[in-house]
Amino acid sequence: MSKQRKVKKIKLKTHRGAAKRFKVTSTGKIMRGHSGKRHLMGTKSPNRMRHLKKLAQVNAADAAKVHRMLPYC
Repeated sequence: MSKQRKVKKIKLKTHRGAAKRFKVTSTGKIMRGHSGKRHLMGTKSPNRMRHLKKLAQVNAADAAKVHRMLPYC
């Protein structure tokens, strides 16, 4: 009989840029921030700015890509 070797799985690296931009909820949804909050705020209404503060869910088409970048989240 031949001895079977245990093959170690390599550790996957987290994409640090993605880790700073996305948050994973306890149910597994990926949340992202809105764009358009850095400059030219005078033309945007306070109501619009309040909505931009909140997080939005990442589109299902992009969620798989983000999950690959965040393997341990």
